[in-house]
Amino acid sequence: MQILKSANNMRCIWHSLARQWMVLALLLGFTQLALATEKGIFWKLESPAGITSYLFGTMHTDDNRVTDFSPNILNALNSVDLFMMEVQQSRDTSALMLKEGNLAQLLTDKEFEQVRALADFHVMHLGATLQMKPWLLAVIFDLPKPQTPFAQDNLLMTKSEELLKDVEGIETSKEHFGIMDSFSMEEQMIMLRAVLQRSQEQKVRDFEKLISAYLAGNSDKITKLDEKITGGMLPNDIWKKMRQKLLDDRNVVMAERTIAAANQRPTFIAVGASHLSGDNGLIAAFKKAGFKLSPIRQ
Repeated sequence: MQILKSANNMRCIWHSLARQWMVLALLLGFTQLALATEKGIFWKLESPAGITSYLFGTMHTDDNRVTDFSPNILNALNSVDLFMMEVQQSRDTSALMLKEGNLAQLLTDKEFEQVRALADFHVMHLGATLQMKPWLLAVIFDLPKPQTPFAQDNLLMTKSEELLKDVEGIETSKEHFGIMDSFSMEEQMIMLRAVLQRSQEQKVRDFEKLISAYLAGNSDKITKLDEKITGGMLPNDIWKKMRQKLLDDRNVVMAERTIAAANQRPTFIAVGASHLSGDNGLIAAFKKAGFKLSPIRQ
């Protein structure tokens, strides 16, 4: 596998930070949702000026249980002018790679063999793997199966392009991936080692819990599961820093930019479902901005 191909897959997988790393999100698309409360993940937004937009919590995975889009989602996408996803697409992979040296210098013999085995499992060239930043490998290796570039978010983007919609990223790729550079190499290695200690059975079990919460349309439960899973395997100081950097701070930026767009023209906003609920989540932000929110049922 070429380094570029690996990095393209990584771009999709990075978003799983919302899933296991509380990050950016975790979620989009669904099949059977109970959206009667503020815990829902699909919302119709009506601006103070009467412009209709949509807010969709995403799950950054290629699992076919969340990539089979309902007519309601497709109709909403067809009705807007603009599709906004978390990050602007870019071919620049430098933010994902170590600037010098390689990971082998930081691993014990046992850890090296674990990385080798997981790289093989995820169909990644070992040489390219050892050039990636530890936080990225932690995200990739915590997935229960290999990822493809066809995650839910990317499929929605492709559909939007087919419908000739404008497509924008809420964040630039530099903003999006640069967040993790605020973590030292030592902190990133703690993240990677925490994942290396997890069994495949644990990864599958936790993924299924998140999928179940997602299919139930419960963004609040998704957030709590993120906290339990990720917070449970990291030192408390790193977890608090991660939550602040990857969720709380980004929610402020996401709210500002998506509200501005939805006040201008019909917009379909697709962000990880972990960004929706809570006092500083996007649902609360849109309400504070004077939008009328209505849950949509599939």
